[in-house]
Amino acid sequence: MSFSKRDLTQIEEKGIASEKVEEQIAIFKRGNIVVNIREAATIKNGILQIPEEEKEQIVSFYRRQKDELNILKFVPASGAATRMFKAFYNFLKEFDPEKEDLDTFLDRKNDPKLELFLSRTKDLPFYDELMDLIKERHPDYEELSEGKQKVIFVKLMLAEDGLDLGDQPKGLVPFHKYENHVVSAFEEHLWEAVDYAASNNKVRIHFTISKEHREKFEAETQRVKPRLENETGMQFELTYSYQDPKTDTIAVTIENEPFREENGDLFFRPGGHGALIENLNKQEADIIFIKNIDNVVVPKNRELNAKNKEMLAGKLLELQEKIFTCLRKLEAEISQRDLEEMIDFLQNQLNAGLGIQFEELSTEEKISALKRKLNRPLRICGMVKNEGEPGGGPFWVNHKDGGVSLQIVESSQIDHENYQQSKIAQESTHFNPVDVVCSFKNYKGENFDLRKFVDEETSFIAKKTKDGKELKALELPGLWNGGMSDWNTIFVEVPVETFNPVKTVTDLLKPSHQVK
Repeated sequence: MSFSKRDLTQIEEKGIASEKVEEQIAIFKRGNIVVNIREAATIKNGILQIPEEEKEQIVSFYRRQKDELNILKFVPASGAATRMFKAFYNFLKEFDPEKEDLDTFLDRKNDPKLELFLSRTKDLPFYDELMDLIKERHPDYEELSEGKQKVIFVKLMLAEDGLDLGDQPKGLVPFHKYENHVVSAFEEHLWEAVDYAASNNKVRIHFTISKEHREKFEAETQRVKPRLENETGMQFELTYSYQDPKTDTIAVTIENEPFREENGDLFFRPGGHGALIENLNKQEADIIFIKNIDNVVVPKNRELNAKNKEMLAGKLLELQEKIFTCLRKLEAEISQRDLEEMIDFLQNQLNAGLGIQFEELSTEEKISALKRKLNRPLRICGMVKNEGEPGGGPFWVNHKDGGVSLQIVESSQIDHENYQQSKIAQESTHFNPVDVVCSFKNYKGENFDLRKFVDEETSFIAKKTKDGKELKALELPGLWNGGMSDWNTIFVEVPVETFNPVKTVTDLLKPSHQVK
């Protein structure tokens, strides 16, 4: 691939090596590589189901140690709320109250979520604020037809001179209505962190955000932080980072030629949440909790939520202690019995395959293989029972070296045209709620370089459009998918009540997001 001087200047200004861009174009030509799933991870076959009594012990183990630990909560929060309100942009385009009444329109559309939203607007967390604005702008509002009322409600919910919710960062959209105030997802994350991620009366949270949203997040911080510190007695340390432009990926035409904007510039797109491995790699902590911005709980579920987060963290500390003990032993002379116990621990507790050739290796080669498998970042991933939510799930995956490992696999990574692979996918019982507790310090207290543990082959090509033209876009290996492919991984079942995603604004009407 030959680039012009102008192209090379543009690439250099983004901080990307031209060789990297050429590699990305080669991936487009190669196409997606599907993951070879061996079987679904289920209870007693890759997913731990921890009894209540043992859970209490693990939680106590974590609580005894947490004040000695540097703890961080890491929240991907760069998304805008546009998708939450997509149906309502369409509603304004499609519904004309001058031409048909609302009931006729809803019968024609047959959209249960739209009907639910329009019938329960009073239960929305931003209802009072929006109605104050409506009454100020439309004094005759109560006298209008229901159809006209709903159009005004939706318009001012989305309009730039209204609440402008569709153009807000998702983390700052009002999520929950309390007796005297309304709370955003951002603020709920701070409250949650107090419950399980505080150490020595300090709460550290890192949000990955879009650069254009920085001022809004800082304004929200100034608004809520003093009140939270006063009410909790905690000191909050909030930090932010952006997705690095050098993680952007080039887009190509359907013929795999670089896609160009009207002025002739190369067109680059953000590389997806997998790019955040760079942001995560720069954090300094002993334990990091990872959770998406739109997944928060109301007070009635906070205790249950916290207990399960502490259980995941305690499990991580237990396993990390065993791993570090093994690695220290491997630095010295070890007996055959020690070696066999480590192999058993690696295979049966860490679920790490050693490859079909392992038994043929010499003792020295086995020790080297054990060191490599043990000396890796560690993550404990909560899994909830699958209740139909879209997204990834836990699977045993076959690797080229004959080894098998636990992975979080997205549906798009599976070859559904292959009957056997499709059948395995349908046997999945659990879902990945992005409920991760991890550590990337080695037994010497040094940080791993997380970029060395990414499976680059799990990048994903998707078809998109720009200015009415089709293009192909490249998403980097997902943060908790291929981005953590070569980590030691444990799956643990957690209650579905701890998973409350908000994909559309109508989700805020679910019982799990109603405070009362």
